[in-house]
Amino acid sequence: MAGKMRLGVLTGGGDCPGLNAVIRAVVKTAINVYDMEVVGFLDGYEGLIQNRYRKLTSSDVSGILTQGGTILGTSNRADPFRYPVLQENDYIYLDRSSETVQNYERLGLNVLVAIGGDGTMAASHRMAQKGLNIVGVPKTIDNDLWGTEQTFGFDSALTSATEAIDKIHTTAQAHHRVMIVEVMGRYAGWLALASGIAGGGDLILIPEIPYHLDVICDKIKERNMSGRNFSIIVIGEGAKPSGGEMVVSRIVATSPDKIRLGGISNQLASQIEGLTRLETRVTILGHLLRGGTPTAFDRILASRFGTEAAHLAARREYGRMVALQNGNISSIAISEVAGKFRKVTKESPLLRTAISLGTCLGVDDREILEGDAIVEDTTAGKIVD
Repeated sequence: MAGKMRLGVLTGGGDCPGLNAVIRAVVKTAINVYDMEVVGFLDGYEGLIQNRYRKLTSSDVSGILTQGGTILGTSNRADPFRYPVLQENDYIYLDRSSETVQNYERLGLNVLVAIGGDGTMAASHRMAQKGLNIVGVPKTIDNDLWGTEQTFGFDSALTSATEAIDKIHTTAQAHHRVMIVEVMGRYAGWLALASGIAGGGDLILIPEIPYHLDVICDKIKERNMSGRNFSIIVIGEGAKPSGGEMVVSRIVATSPDKIRLGGISNQLASQIEGLTRLETRVTILGHLLRGGTPTAFDRILASRFGTEAAHLAARREYGRMVALQNGNISSIAISEVAGKFRKVTKESPLLRTAISLGTCLGVDDREILEGDAIVEDTTAGKIVD
């Protein structure tokens, strides 16, 4: 066994379809191509902090390609630099990064593959600065990770959201209602924009474009007057009215990102009913979008990401995150990813498609095309996962 490279792997942040496909690809490539030993840490960085892990063989990952979730478990609260510990009915926060390094070294690891979103990449960048050899793999249903054209998990969530919108259409038509479908996405509108287009949404509201209530109501009234007596609104959880704030559903004190968004659709529904006198109903898809089996696209993308992560590890190209760029698998320095968001911009082809289709985005189209409507910074943001 002497001389073999030893690779660790963990999944951090929120779960999403395709995590198991990445784990499978990392393990199989590491073992089949490079004869490495592989250990998997349980519950993200928490497993490395607490030294909880399991050895992974090819047989351990056989049959998991189609499974949602992650066989290793995950956590979006286990930041090695700010680890929450309950003490006398309140939480204190400890820096356990040195223990994390010690556990890494005791296990004789040569490299750690960290699969996660921007929070995981931010923590991984800081751990790399403390001496860990790390390769990152980008994961999020929100598709907002900087440096990659797409993350695995997005296509699966998009498919689930589109199927839900399709079903909402029939009841909207039957009852002549305004139906609002709220999707996840945090501070970026990729999921709302893509599912709105795919599902034939009449109005799409995203965080990057604060909406005007009067524009929304005018669009709904216009549809009714032309004989289309129902409307479908797809809204991202981070959307907000012009001059207003995002709706926060709750605060999680122990999480690196304390804010949990959700509920903007209920607020909007009440306002629309009051101004148009039209019955308005809400469906919040929530965590439904995180579950289920990954699509074929995500299985392939996750497999490509996982195999490349193992190749990077074998080549000792540490401190890099696997990325999809110009349709090809490449990599980018994790330091370039940490602390940044990828958001919808006025140059986005999806945005132009929605405008061309006559979809209402909550503001005058000219404001979007001229860039006046998009007020959010497109590169920097809070470190969240």
